[in-house]
Amino acid sequence: MGLDLLIRNATVVDGSGAPRYRADVGVQNGRIVELGRIRAGAQRTIDADGLILAPGFIDGHTHMDAQVAWDPIGSCSCWHGVTSVIMGNCGFALAPCKPQDREWFARCLEAVEDIPTEAMMTGIDWTWETFPDYLANVERLPKGLNYGMYLGHSALRMYAMGERALEERATSDDLERMRDLVQEALRVGAMGFSSSIATTHVTPSGSPVASRIADWSEIEHLVGAMAELNAGIFQIGPDISGGEAHQACLDRLRQLAVNSGRPVMFGTLSTRQGIDPLPWQSQVGAIDATVAAGGRMFGQTTTRPIIAIFSLKSYLPFDLLPAWQAVRSLPLEAQQQRFGDPEVRQQLVAAEANMKPRDNIPQGGGAATTDPRKPDYSNLYALRGVDLDDPTVEELAQASGKHPVEVMLDLMQENENQLFVQLLVNESMDDVRGMLKHPRTLATFSDSGAHVCQEMGSSLQTHMLSYWVRDKQAFTLEEAIRMLTFDNASAWELPNRGLIRTGYAADLVLFDEARVKPKLPTVEQDLPGGARRLVQKAEGIAATIVNGRVAIENGEATGDAPGQVLKGPLASTIE
Repeated sequence: MGLDLLIRNATVVDGSGAPRYRADVGVQNGRIVELGRIRAGAQRTIDADGLILAPGFIDGHTHMDAQVAWDPIGSCSCWHGVTSVIMGNCGFALAPCKPQDREWFARCLEAVEDIPTEAMMTGIDWTWETFPDYLANVERLPKGLNYGMYLGHSALRMYAMGERALEERATSDDLERMRDLVQEALRVGAMGFSSSIATTHVTPSGSPVASRIADWSEIEHLVGAMAELNAGIFQIGPDISGGEAHQACLDRLRQLAVNSGRPVMFGTLSTRQGIDPLPWQSQVGAIDATVAAGGRMFGQTTTRPIIAIFSLKSYLPFDLLPAWQAVRSLPLEAQQQRFGDPEVRQQLVAAEANMKPRDNIPQGGGAATTDPRKPDYSNLYALRGVDLDDPTVEELAQASGKHPVEVMLDLMQENENQLFVQLLVNESMDDVRGMLKHPRTLATFSDSGAHVCQEMGSSLQTHMLSYWVRDKQAFTLEEAIRMLTFDNASAWELPNRGLIRTGYAADLVLFDEARVKPKLPTVEQDLPGGARRLVQKAEGIAATIVNGRVAIENGEATGDAPGQVLKGPLASTIE
């Protein structure tokens, strides 16, 4: 019997960090069955001469819980070589959920993760209630990616406690019910349990999300439920409101990791926000101290700054100002015409003068605040490419002798697709390099599926390859591929993934080392109900293969949906 798929003449970077080698790769029934010089025939042969063949990239921090219901290809991750994602991070999930709470859950996701409620209520056939029901629903859906999922603390607390979850500590009965639900989720395939104590995570009314009402004893009790089964990963959004609070959080997490024996994950970030923010060196130092004490702990970091994106087609920093609202309510072409009217332009510039200084970015993740702040034009970039070498609006204003708002109006009048980028976190690329170099951080944290019209982290993999490997030569290609594949597969305990080995799942990405790169984002109205989102594709990727079948070829979906649900160790991962 011939092979299902044969990839000939590939330069294989196998995910281990070992040097590349030239080989054919044979695939049968979704697995790699042969490596070397293969003479057998195949139903399909791909000539990979001149291309790199690597394991499919793994992204462990996404929020695709809702999107999986309406987007079978798994965009935008699918365009950047990703074959497997983990969702349900930071305690935010769509299960368990009682029918009467569905719209409220959706509005919470919009408040925190900028996933439009309209898209969720229109695009989801919300027939489940329990976590096992949700997992079974995802299994039935057509999927171009593999999806693993956490049980989310806020969802769990709301399900077990009702409205008390937003105000009260859990009783002993509440704790036992939640403990049973954690263990039920693990037995059917949850990757673990996630939570958040981040002060930026709020409900639509501005109150703390349910997980933030829990005390540490509750978190310890629920992680202890995983420890009883010797299974499951704990992921948390830490409190980074200030250096002292951040350090106290990491100290508790160290105790939790050592006492429970379960792996603990959280975001390691470099930020200027908050009160005396904790340096990233102290954050990774806490990880090292935990490991030295016998715990397992990983930091999740990005490959570039976390940003806010503004545009004529989505949000602008001035949208809540009355003078701007009168213009922004018009069709795009009419807005551009008004931008050229000297009287209107004068009014728009004058309105900006009444804004409070700096920091206009919302803390909770929504589209805008009720108290808009003046942009920091020295930290607001007019996006021209993806190489992080764009001019700031302040620089353009100084060069032209114009007010920064006039500069923005000129650019938007000329190009309706003009994007402006503000750096929020990881502003220093030296800090990003330092975090990526640390042996216990993971190159992940795309937030794919969330902040759909504000941010674009889904390109972190192709950014890693183009910026850090090709342009800066900070990592070899072999190192970067290991970081995007085997390191993540190992951290999330995904068997038979993350390496090119016989017997492993045939999750593969084929790309041109000299060309791979993210494309500029665009704003599209392609969400259910016509809501907008940012879309970012890539160039230089020839094919993405999921479980032995080509899902994306030359940037286009093939229509095949070979993705599976990735399950934790208490349930089978590969049939």
